[in-house]
Amino acid sequence: MISNQILQNVIEGIKAISRVDICIMDTEGKALAQTMNKTDEYESAVLAFVGSPAESQSLQSTHFFKVFDDTQMEYILVVKGESEDVYMVGKMVAFQIQSLIVAYKERYDKDNFIKNLLLDNLLLIDIYNRAKKLHIDAEARRVVFIVETSIEKDNMALETVRTMFVSTKSKDFITAVDEKNIIIVKELRPTDGYDELDKIGKVVLDMLNTEAMAKVRVSYGTIVTELKDVSRSYKEAKMALDVGRIFYTERNIIAYSNLGIGRLIYQLPMPLCKMFIREIFEGQLPSDFDEETITTINKFFENNLNVSETSRQLYIHRNTLVYRLDKIQKMTNLDLRTFEDAITFKMALMVVKYMEYVEHNGF
Repeated sequence: MISNQILQNVIEGIKAISRVDICIMDTEGKALAQTMNKTDEYESAVLAFVGSPAESQSLQSTHFFKVFDDTQMEYILVVKGESEDVYMVGKMVAFQIQSLIVAYKERYDKDNFIKNLLLDNLLLIDIYNRAKKLHIDAEARRVVFIVETSIEKDNMALETVRTMFVSTKSKDFITAVDEKNIIIVKELRPTDGYDELDKIGKVVLDMLNTEAMAKVRVSYGTIVTELKDVSRSYKEAKMALDVGRIFYTERNIIAYSNLGIGRLIYQLPMPLCKMFIREIFEGQLPSDFDEETITTINKFFENNLNVSETSRQLYIHRNTLVYRLDKIQKMTNLDLRTFEDAITFKMALMVVKYMEYVEHNGF
């Protein structure tokens, strides 16, 4: 439960203060953390001590202590020294490790609860009962952020996020339910709105880019006021991440409340998408167009159907652009110079993107 590195840091800190050598062993006599040499010589003594009913034992200048997790023996503490205070130091170290076990266990229980809450694995009555036991406020303004990392199990990114949000007074939760996504359940102040959420997303993005050297994308759901609705905010953030990946690849921060028409297309059934594309393109997909035609279409949309500005940016004569647009009209029966046809064509392009995403990911 507690990492060996944490145990090592604890006993090194205590040794620096007390000048007493300390070793933490498992119940099989194997050293987990130590400030002394030749710990193998204590193995037989530790095994004998494990089998005894005593909770502490002294052999000359060496003291042994048992450390429990509830009623389960977790560690054996070996403390060695000549001074009269060695026994007291041993008791203090045992108390410190015991406190760490309780703290880490509570942290694990909360993390497990939040994961099940996000995944809708809890009954409504269980949510409130467990929240009360874990001292989690059931009624608070919260929102779920998802941080998608470019590599799996990015521990540096995870620790950076923990450092940003988790403190002794923090009521935020950092967890993960898969290999590439870090989830932040953020508790908000009464005055925090969606502008503040966008600022938080930018801070996370900048921090991970600089501190963890990680390329990430951030999404977030809507603000909820009850604990039971946190899973809804998580699903919204997850949808925002997917929709952003398909339609808004230039965005690094995606809000569920700002998905536009992408949200609508994302929820269309595949048979309807295929019927729509057949109707618009009559079997010829935009991916079949030559590069010149695709470039012309994209630039024309970027310039809000402005023929003069598009031709200027493409470094071609206005008549050349008109010729290309006429060519596209013959291919699709859609005149991109008219608002209605341009909207239809733009939606068709987005539907094609969605279909390609679904096919590529095997949904």
